[in-house]
Amino acid sequence: MKNRFHRQLLRLGCCIALLGCAHTAAAQNPFLPLWEYIPDGEPYVFEDPDLAGHYRVYVYGSHDMLQTAYCGLDQVVWSAPVEDLTQWRCDGVIFESKTDAKGQLLRDDGTGDLLYAPDVAVMTDAKGKKTYYLYPNNQVGGRQGMVAKSDRPDGPFTVCNWSKANAQETDGVLRFDPAVFVDDDGRAYGYWGFRQSFGAELDPATMATVKPGTEIVTDMVSSLEQEGPFRFFEASSIRKIKDKYVFIYSRWTEEGEFGLKGTNYTLAYAYSNSPLGPFTYGGTIIDGRGRDVDEQGNAIFTATPTGNTHGSICEVNGQWYVFYHRQCGTDEFSRQAMVAPITVQVTEGPQGKVVISEGEYTSEGFLTEGLDPLRRYSAGIACYYTGPKGASNDYPKFLFSGSYPQPRFAPLTSHNPVVNNTSGSVVGFKYFNFDRLAAVSSPVLKLQVVPQGISGRIDVMADSPYSKGRLLGSVNLNAGMAHELTTLTVDMAAAKQLKGKHALYLRFTSDTPDRSLCELHYLQFTKQ
Repeated sequence: MKNRFHRQLLRLGCCIALLGCAHTAAAQNPFLPLWEYIPDGEPYVFEDPDLAGHYRVYVYGSHDMLQTAYCGLDQVVWSAPVEDLTQWRCDGVIFESKTDAKGQLLRDDGTGDLLYAPDVAVMTDAKGKKTYYLYPNNQVGGRQGMVAKSDRPDGPFTVCNWSKANAQETDGVLRFDPAVFVDDDGRAYGYWGFRQSFGAELDPATMATVKPGTEIVTDMVSSLEQEGPFRFFEASSIRKIKDKYVFIYSRWTEEGEFGLKGTNYTLAYAYSNSPLGPFTYGGTIIDGRGRDVDEQGNAIFTATPTGNTHGSICEVNGQWYVFYHRQCGTDEFSRQAMVAPITVQVTEGPQGKVVISEGEYTSEGFLTEGLDPLRRYSAGIACYYTGPKGASNDYPKFLFSGSYPQPRFAPLTSHNPVVNNTSGSVVGFKYFNFDRLAAVSSPVLKLQVVPQGISGRIDVMADSPYSKGRLLGSVNLNAGMAHELTTLTVDMAAAKQLKGKHALYLRFTSDTPDRSLCELHYLQFTKQ
């Protein structure tokens, strides 16, 4: 009863934080409220412990709460009913590493341990009872192999592998970015590694140590320093699909691959007929750079040029998705949960293959029929933001000469403005469903901006920000505008000609280089 009451309080706190900003919790990308920074998401479909026979998608990730460093001191979980992926709910804090097995504080100041990317596995006993195991990826020496368990997917989780030799340490082999999988026969397997991949069969009695009589598999797939296409970097994740074992991970691309510089901002996959390999390389599942081509056909990125990513795949109601994260701002410490639909095809048998399509970096998220143009959106859902150099492949790391979403951490302001909109910058949204404008006789686009004292123009384009795109309308800014939230209105009569889904781009132009024309806060189509 106490735990249930505690969970309800946590959920109530999250609901209070969402009041007044429901338009941001509608499953577009990023699919969680824009004040919530949950990277490294591992998605699973589990039965709702409070509603038998009903299922929810649970996303377990780290928690970028420190703002100037990776991750945080607690881990929270968000979930949504499988029948409605627009209704995401915060289930509260599921784990904090603050005390040892005797209840003593691990740190004198009472703060918790730093927790990186977690994973969850479920073990079912002979009577059908499920036990959920959380691997919080504790970064404190002696506790990196920490495991906690619960009888509910939403916790709370309690550490179950404290060392008998040292009450402030844990026993276990799992290390950086742990992933754990329980096979149909009840055997458990663990995966981990940074720049080198490891796998092992786990002892089901501990769910943390190597099963007696077995050994750790080193270089389960080859790393970026070794020969081979895998180029493993980090972010181990594992799924079983039919008779194939699919290993998802962050891959460091080769220099010049896709026509761009090397990066670990991609998720790739490999597959095998057995849990520990040998594996066959499959390909890229998602590229956090928003890979595209410019007007001349040159490869470019259209989002943050570099960063890390971590995630996995999940099937919900017959549709597969890749869950991953993007960087928000100009560093890697404000990462947001993203999703894209994919296809997964498995040919069973010893010679069978796994073919997974590459997901597209969009603003849609779960709204695969397109964004509703008649709703008001935060500019922070932009999936395309480039600088005046286009999207130069020569950008140094974290150098932004153009537009980018600015993180904000305060609940009740579920909003990321897009800032630094210098001349030549482009901000884009993929995709709006323009069929929903059919009933609007004289549509306009309202842009809520904060002018920055620069005269210039915003062009609204469909399909492309280049010459092959369609100019829908323009609006001017002048240097004398007040530096306060201002609504600009753009005639959108030309948008009535658009049918179905189209990308929308805002192109900024001025005679003052390297100065932002405005902060872009909100956009919405409406009638004149």
